[in-house]
Amino acid sequence: MGTYSTEQVVALLLRPQSECNTARMASTLAHEQQDQGRPAGRTPQDRRPAAERPPQPAGQYATHDVTNQPPPLSPYDASEDTALLEGLRREGAGWAEEDVRRLGRLAGSAQAQEWAEQADRNGPELRTHDRYGHRIDEVDFHPSWHHLMRASVAEGLAGAPWADARTGAHVARTAGGLVWGHTDAGHGCPTSMTYAAVPALRAQPDLAAVYEPLLTSRVYEPGLRAPTEKQGLLAGMGMTEKQGGSDVRTNTTAAAPTAEPGVYTLRGHKWFTSAPMCDVFLVLAQAPGGLSCFLVPRVLPDGSRNAFRIQRLKDKLGNRSNASCEPEFDGTVAWLVGAEGRGVKTIIEMVNCTRLDCVMMSAALMRKTLVEAGHHTLHRRAFGARLADQPLMRNVLADLALESEAATTLTLRLAGAADRAVRGGDQQETAFRRIATAVGKYWVTKRGPAFTAEALECLGGNGYVEESGMPRHYREAPLLSIWEGSGNVNALDVLRALGREPGAAEALFAELALARGADTRLDAAVTRLRDGLGAASPFGARRVVELTALVLQASLLVRHAPSAVADAFCATRLGGEGGHAFGTLPDTADVDTILGRALPGTA
Repeated sequence: MGTYSTEQVVALLLRPQSECNTARMASTLAHEQQDQGRPAGRTPQDRRPAAERPPQPAGQYATHDVTNQPPPLSPYDASEDTALLEGLRREGAGWAEEDVRRLGRLAGSAQAQEWAEQADRNGPELRTHDRYGHRIDEVDFHPSWHHLMRASVAEGLAGAPWADARTGAHVARTAGGLVWGHTDAGHGCPTSMTYAAVPALRAQPDLAAVYEPLLTSRVYEPGLRAPTEKQGLLAGMGMTEKQGGSDVRTNTTAAAPTAEPGVYTLRGHKWFTSAPMCDVFLVLAQAPGGLSCFLVPRVLPDGSRNAFRIQRLKDKLGNRSNASCEPEFDGTVAWLVGAEGRGVKTIIEMVNCTRLDCVMMSAALMRKTLVEAGHHTLHRRAFGARLADQPLMRNVLADLALESEAATTLTLRLAGAADRAVRGGDQQETAFRRIATAVGKYWVTKRGPAFTAEALECLGGNGYVEESGMPRHYREAPLLSIWEGSGNVNALDVLRALGREPGAAEALFAELALARGADTRLDAAVTRLRDGLGAASPFGARRVVELTALVLQASLLVRHAPSAVADAFCATRLGGEGGHAFGTLPDTADVDTILGRALPGTA
């Protein structure tokens, strides 16, 4: 490393003011020092394959030749996913394909992948007070977080679909999330909650008139200011508390009405509230009339800070780029959303949307890790052949490809149902969305951790080190099963919907009937499901929901995927021809066709 003379430091300090802030000066010093010791022809971001780089100089840098290591995956196109593009067109959003493809290229770019890595590596930091001792309760994020957020909001992955009159706008957003999910999952939390807040807020039309145009904006404007002074807003939610978790009816946060109609003050705490730098939050609290939903802004209309005391940030297993906190309310001003005592019914509209996004993000993680595994096995040789040509590895990759396609296809079907339900008021699709989203939330998010673990193993020891990126994805996967209702909560919700909600069971079986006669194993499984529903109990809820998810995925693949994909899925997931681990496809599986569709180059 080089050193700097006094004259060099002075010269840096005398540069124009825009270049003299501490961060830029530190960056300049660091890069210039690195340049003094860097071999000619190399840059810090040189991502070319080793064969294309200038030769290493002799001497202290020449230790050994690096061979049999894959080149960097980036840049790649995250939208090169046949199942995704077919689903996009089938569910009514073919008009968005060019935008999805463009976003896919951005997601797979070296720059966006670097943003994701840096945002995860440099997590958020809580600042409770400013330098003068004033309470501010702010969270600082790495610049890469803001780059990701700005792109996500601009591409319509937050509230934009609610302001888009085109049929399929919600499908287009979901497809965008499936490709942008190849970057960082953490920043998807505030965009998801912003998207989900809009239908819940519509329960209070006067508030929706003020906030909805800002929540559906494509402008990302960080920083705490009066909401109406900003060009775009982000929304969060605060439901769970220490003593109850998912049992929100045990919440103790109290809401006291003020002299102004519709305005309350809150006192209490929340246990998990993510993205605390959002502008507004939908919060559950106990009003005189029962558990109710409230809108809580971080900054009040007069520009003063609302009481939103962040006690600490959670030290989480994954999702590290995103801040999750424990806020305390003490005289916090809030506006009632919906009627008193109807808080769960009001906020459930938000939960339905965020549950879909949990399915979407799990499917995105599956696809991302499958692409990583496929890339590695295409460029890594062992025992005289490429890994991708080894029979057992091909079985593993093909089995993962089946799971990924089933998850993606179901995700887009759910998005299509949501679009048709909220736009045209389609009652059949509304009922199907209600039951199928809970089913998908349970099953796809449950499959995520096992899937990412298997994909990581395809890279061997290389996948177990942080710089591969695979550990980040592996840590992320379990979260999606926990958030917005754990597995038990969703399984019981499915049973409740099938038994109590008019039209839910009928809508599910009407969907399954569209594939009747196409595969005997699927027909038999549907019969088992119908016969078993009458005796279903909470103790066996997971068995019922698992079977429901598998027959639903199988029915979609039988109708829309090539026969090689549908046959292998039905054989292994419904016909008893597969094992419990991935990579147990029967010898009859058309692996070449499956891999050629999912991972071109491996067939």
